[in-house]
Amino acid sequence: MNQKSSGAGVGRRAFVSALLAKTPEALVVTGLGSASYDVFAAGDRDENYYLWGAMGGSVPLGLGLALAQPEKQVVVITGDGEMLMGIGSLGTVAVKQPKNLTVVVLDNGHFGETGMQRSHSGLGSSLVAIARGFGIEDAFTVDTLEGHETVAERIRQRKGVAFAQVFIEADEPPRALPPRDGPFVKNRFRAALGLAPF
Repeated sequence: MNQKSSGAGVGRRAFVSALLAKTPEALVVTGLGSASYDVFAAGDRDENYYLWGAMGGSVPLGLGLALAQPEKQVVVITGDGEMLMGIGSLGTVAVKQPKNLTVVVLDNGHFGETGMQRSHSGLGSSLVAIARGFGIEDAFTVDTLEGHETVAERIRQRKGVAFAQVFIEADEPPRALPPRDGPFVKNRFRAALGLAPF
């Protein structure tokens, strides 16, 4: 069963903002929808890679980035619905075990982009148990704003894969829309890494 506390959850925007403020050097990959809005609302930067219309693609992209940039801190920030769509990617993360990858799942127990239907995690599935079952040992839940410190520490240390399931409020803050031009986002991200555009 899901280990969610009896509280209402953490404010998503406050959590993401606090986390990113503590990890300014991290390369950030977002899941589509609300996770992208939250990261953009915390401050747009060249090191943010926003995904649009790539349901289930954030963890595979983050994994590839972590393997290609082993000296960088790599963070995937996504939602429970998007993570469920790409759940098998956690198996590949566990096999590859990049020391510099942290996956942060903002879990409101709902599919926020399609009408707030309850998701598997809202109906009892534990994403932490699934991550551990795949072989990600450092998998844990967060249910307070102060918990961002624990996640930030994992990101900065780069001592192994970490998976954080953050229980957030089931609300919908005003949308803060990041750039939707895929080539622009890709090329400025590459430039931030010192790479030429394609």
